[in-house]
Amino acid sequence: MLKPLSASDMNYKGSCYSLVIAVAKRARAIAEEAEAENIALTKKPVQLAMEELASGKAVIVETQDKSEEE
Repeated sequence: MLKPLSASDMNYKGSCYSLVIAVAKRARAIAEEAEAENIALTKKPVQLAMEELASGKAVIVETQDKSEEE
C-alpha cells in the first residue's frame, strides 16, 4: 500500500481545503487528457496529481473570495 502525501510532506502552508480542491481538479484533468489521447495510466490520477504538486510541476494559485474583498 502506498503512503499518501500529506500537506506537510508537500511543504504546503495553505488550507487543506485548497489542497484537496487543487488535487481533485488536477486529477480530473489528468484523467481527461489520458482518455482523450487513449493513454493507459499506470498510476491513479490522484496519485499523479499529488506527485506533480509535491514536485512543483503544478502549483496552487489561491484567489481572493469576493466576500473577503468587501
